[in-house]
Amino acid sequence: MKSKIMTRLPLALLTLFSVLIAIISLRYFSFERTDILTDKPDWIYSNPLWQAGFYLHVAFGAIALLIGGFQFFGSLRDRFTALHRTFGKIYVASVFVSSIAGLGIAVFTAGGIFAKTGFAALAIAWMYSNFRAYTAIRRVDITEHRNWMIRNFSLTFAAVTLRIWLPLFLAGFGIKFGTAYPIIAWLCWVPNLIVAELMVRRSTAKAVLSPAPEQAAA
Repeated sequence: MKSKIMTRLPLALLTLFSVLIAIISLRYFSFERTDILTDKPDWIYSNPLWQAGFYLHVAFGAIALLIGGFQFFGSLRDRFTALHRTFGKIYVASVFVSSIAGLGIAVFTAGGIFAKTGFAALAIAWMYSNFRAYTAIRRVDITEHRNWMIRNFSLTFAAVTLRIWLPLFLAGFGIKFGTAYPIIAWLCWVPNLIVAELMVRRSTAKAVLSPAPEQAAA
């Protein structure tokens, strides 16, 4: 019982933070120039292509954040299988749209080429892992699908870690935005992906080392 609680607690916290950031992101749809939008130059903020990309990225990214964490709860997945599949399709479609939009607006990112490439690489990795997870479930390869979804959701969670690192760098460390943002463009997702990869490898190692039921019985 204790081990189950220790396993579920981190997932519950990840899901809670994801939902909170998704809800907070809705403030952008007041269409007022607030938060990060205040620092955008007029030529970017008034660009229709940037606006379309930004709001598509935020809207569909928020949907992915709302859905993603719940997909990993085994009890919910087993009890509501049809709903899990429906939400999975919505999640994959949302990441597909948000990652393409994110790649498009990455070129407008402040902080120079290092920040631009950081967010562009995030969008590409997010898009690729989403595609791999989708193709795996189409082949009914559940293990591969789960592994790629773990990687993918770690990238979705970059929306949360970015909002943790940014105030920490600015208010906590006293680093100026122009210096902090290029670092955070990579820091918000690379450690997430490393942790996800370690989780996948640990799960794979357990599966290899654990005997099959018939072997255990023998």
